[in-house]
Order: sequence, then structure tokens, then C-alpha cells
Amino acid sequence: MRGPGGSVSSGEGGGRAGSGGVQSIERAFALLETMADAGGLVGLTRLAAASGLPLPTIHRLVRTLVSLGYVRQDSSRQYALGPRLIRLGEGAGRLIGLWARPQLTALVDALGESANLAVLDGSEVVYMAQVPGRHSMRMFTEVGRRVSPHCTAVGKALLARMGHDQVADVLSRTDLIAHTEYTITDPTAYLAELHRVRARGYAVDEGEFEVGVRCVAVALDGGPGRAALSVSGPTTRMTDELVERAVPHLRAAAAALVAELDQAGRSATTA
Repeated sequence: MRGPGGSVSSGEGGGRAGSGGVQSIERAFALLETMADAGGLVGLTRLAAASGLPLPTIHRLVRTLVSLGYVRQDSSRQYALGPRLIRLGEGAGRLIGLWARPQLTALVDALGESANLAVLDGSEVVYMAQVPGRHSMRMFTEVGRRVSPHCTAVGKALLARMGHDQVADVLSRTDLIAHTEYTITDPTAYLAELHRVRARGYAVDEGEFEVGVRCVAVALDGGPGRAALSVSGPTTRMTDELVERAVPHLRAAAAALVAELDQAGRSATTA
């Protein structure tokens, strides 16, 4: 497993890692994160390549995780995240929603439109928190909803931060269906759109998920996972001027949320 300095930890699974933690636990969570990044079934060989650990060590760790229900094995002897993680994920989702709420509220106060927090879960975007805008016409999605990343600003913002192979893997598991006449469904055109997102530092959904709705989003630079903040509203109110004004507010909110999550993580490790 790669430690804080980027090096692969050594030693047997029951030892203690150089950071002062229990090495076997660090390794187990590294394997879980690799499975989460894969978004589906993954074999021991891929886990070994990603972690740098020997196959016997991985096999022991995965076997333990399977017995606990945190990993499942299918008939092809490949592995994926198990159902027991759902409870942990729901709890973590509620917490990150609570942490994000002050930043989302600040966005609504500054811009008037609905503000959202979303994360990438495998090949889907999941909305984790939302603060409604001040106008009567304001709700375009709801907390807990899962959507494809290809038709949303948050999805574009998140995929634009990933490498080419990771993007290709996500797109291979994405339906790429047209929700509106503006949805980008051609992989080549979508990759060109991600290039534009990287160049300007934010993403825009131009009615690609719902006609008449415009959204602007930025990804969190760091933090515990792939997450993005967005502001959405009717195209009649989400003018170019409002989008331009929203971007610095979104960047400031994202930086503040990352700092808060990092501080919470440091506090937990020193408790």
C-alpha cells in the first residue's frame, strides 16, 4: 500500500505501518478503495498491481473482508464491494452533507440559486446534499438521486480531474443516452468537452440533463473522495453573467469544505 509519502509499505499484514497505524488495516482499506475506483468486479491480479502487495497477502486480506461482508466474491472469483459497506456509506454521506451545508448555504445567499454537493460512486454521480434556492422554481434534483456523469456539470467536473484510462473505464460503464437534444452522447465529443472543462477550471451543463435547466460546477481539489459543488437554476436566470459570478464562489466554497474535511481527518487521527 502507498503510504503518505507515496511509497509502498513493507512488512507483514499484522505489523504497524510507518505512520504509526496498524498496517493490516491500512492495507485492507487500500484494497477497498481500489475496488471502489474500479466500480465493479476486480481480480486479485489487478489488486496486486494497484497496491504493490504480494498475492498471498492480498488473498488473506480479501478473504477476511469477504467473511465480514465488506467484500463479495462472484462465481468468476472476482471481487467487489460488499453490502455491509452500505451502512457505513450512508452514515458518511449524512456527515459530509452536514459538513457541506454551511458552504451550500453561503452559495445560495450569494447567488440565489440552488446549491448541491455530489460525489462520484463508481460510474454514477450521487447527490449527497442540497440547499434550495430562494426562488419558487428551484428544485431540479434531490438528495440521494443517482445520475450518469455524462449529462451533468458535476459529472463533467469530476471526470475532468481523472486520467484518460480512468475516464475511459467510467464511460465504458455509462449508458451515454440522450436525456435532451443537448446531451453529449458521442465519446469523442465528450472527451473534447472534458478538455474544455480542464482548460477553464469549471464545468457547465447546458440543459443536457433537463431542458431549461443550467448548472455550473467545480470539483473539490483534494478531500477524502471525488466530490463536486454546483449551482443550478432555470436558464432564464442562470445567465452567462451569473455563471461567471458563481465560479469564484464555488471555488471558495470547495476550498473551505476541503479544509474542513482535512481538519476533521487530522483531528480523528490524533484522537
